[in-house]
Amino acid sequence: MVEKPKKWQKSINLLSVVSACIAIYLDFMGHDFYLLFKPLTTILIVSLLLFTPKKAYSKFMLTMMIAFGFCLLGDILLLNPAYFIFGLVAFLLAHILFIVAFIQHKGFQFHGISFMLLFAIGGAIFFWLKPDLGDFMIPVLVYVLVITFMAWQGIRMYLKDKGKAYVWIALAVILFMLSDTLLAINKFKAPFAYASVLILGTYWLSIGLLVNATFTIVWDSKLNPTSYPKPK
Repeated sequence: MVEKPKKWQKSINLLSVVSACIAIYLDFMGHDFYLLFKPLTTILIVSLLLFTPKKAYSKFMLTMMIAFGFCLLGDILLLNPAYFIFGLVAFLLAHILFIVAFIQHKGFQFHGISFMLLFAIGGAIFFWLKPDLGDFMIPVLVYVLVITFMAWQGIRMYLKDKGKAYVWIALAVILFMLSDTLLAINKFKAPFAYASVLILGTYWLSIGLLVNATFTIVWDSKLNPTSYPKPK
């Protein structure tokens, strides 16, 4: 029987945490090495997916990997404030791909209560930020709609399947919304103390949860193919 390489999973997760802590410290101290450790941390986190069996690759897995690639691109672009809009577009594409991956894996899910709650939160955040957005109003509106939809589908997957991987996905999409909200507040509303610590911490925790969820889903589909039927 094929077993999940848990030793590799733990080792990569540990290295990712160490790299994330170093990157957050370097950013907080204003050290130039942060420019290296920020993308390196994301690469380390996503590298876990290299230890999934190629025969178990699916549309879900491949779409998630491309989405993480756009997250890495967004990380690199956001290192230069002049490329903020391009970084925003990169993460927007990542969120769209997360939506596609979630639907590929579990089908489109509708849940009225979670829809109203999440879009009410997203709308409230946008209208609070709106007076300070200036030329970014339309891009931020589109971004808020997309990430809220992504969070809705991620949480709906958990509501349908209470498995460990889907708990991680639900937590991850909430943390992604939180991280981006903190980023928007710091950029458009008012800079606040320890902004980089909170923004990067919640972002990498979100990415880490999504990667580990994807890793678990792919390996479980390899070990128990009947447990993960294709959506109709």
